[in-house]
Amino acid sequence: MTVTPDLPRARRDVIADRLAAGHPVVAAELAAEFSLSEDAIRRDLRALAAQGLCRRVYGGAIPIPSHDRPITARLNEHPERKTALARAGAALVRPGELVFLDSGSTHVCMIEHLPEDADITIATNGVDVAAAALRRQDLRLLLIGGQVDPHLGGSVDAAAVTSLQQLRIDRCFVGVCGLTVEDGAMATHFNEVVFKRTLVARSRHRAALLSSDKLSAPVHYPFAALADLHTVVVEHDADEQLLRPLRDAGLHLLQAEPLR
Repeated sequence: MTVTPDLPRARRDVIADRLAAGHPVVAAELAAEFSLSEDAIRRDLRALAAQGLCRRVYGGAIPIPSHDRPITARLNEHPERKTALARAGAALVRPGELVFLDSGSTHVCMIEHLPEDADITIATNGVDVAAAALRRQDLRLLLIGGQVDPHLGGSVDAAAVTSLQQLRIDRCFVGVCGLTVEDGAMATHFNEVVFKRTLVARSRHRAALLSSDKLSAPVHYPFAALADLHTVVVEHDADEQLLRPLRDAGLHLLQAEPLR
């Protein structure tokens, strides 16, 4: 593809594709490739970083792992895979339940697949989840308040934890960024841990929807033991070598059906 200096959007798309493929980029090399100044390339990288597509470093930019990207950058990624997970998760919900959906892009997708006219109440700390639920006339919505973290797209602060403690939740879908037999369910950011622990403690049934990249993601903040999760939904083509230790440890795994 030939990219000229008068096509900054196309140029940024090329750079974004390289970052999405896992390749770091160097500003000086890009400037030479596109016959531009390094200042122009740095403007491109600042714009991509503002979209959550990379992290600026000295001399260029590096990719951001998918589990660590802001929700605005994840909402429209891999729609078919998210839909498959969302459908499988929605099938677990029973009429009359109070269901908590943690902030997360797959949980946004889940809203449209919940049973209709089933007397379901959705509680959430996620702004995008709440907006999707509000468009459904048959769902009651309970929004957990607090200061919204723009990276997470939801509230996980002390006010949100206090509100959460007032609920008796039938079924929660907690956001999990990494899962291992040794450490259980983990979060990417330390400030999420107390909120997620409280969510697990206040819920009778705990579930998680896990894209395959989260089965091997290098995250660091455990919030729940493996035994604290009743059901984990994984993708239809998840690596069996990664699933087997979880099954052997007694975790109930469901594999989503591939979209046809």
